[in-house]
Amino acid sequence: MYAIIETGGKQVKVEEGQTIFIEKVNATDGENVTFDKVLVVGGDETKVGAPYVEGASVTAKVEKQGRQKKVTVFKYKPKKNYKRKQGHRQPYTKLTVEKINA
Repeated sequence: MYAIIETGGKQVKVEEGQTIFIEKVNATDGENVTFDKVLVVGGDETKVGAPYVEGASVTAKVEKQGRQKKVTVFKYKPKKNYKRKQGHRQPYTKLTVEKINA
């Protein structure tokens, strides 16, 4: 059984027992998080929402909070003595999907 959920402005396909990395969610380590915005539930029969499947939810456990590797942003304009160097680390949440309720 699988489900497609919407979180952090993105759509993620999940299955039970799967580990996923998503945009940061305000939750502590070991806490359970429930996603109600389920777009599709698949398995023996597929349910497609318009836009969401009613009564469906996905429960996941927070494994850890972290930040990704640094991305360097470098801007410059030739011959104008303009240079800007900036770094960015995007926060993420690591989850383990426990149950898909359809």
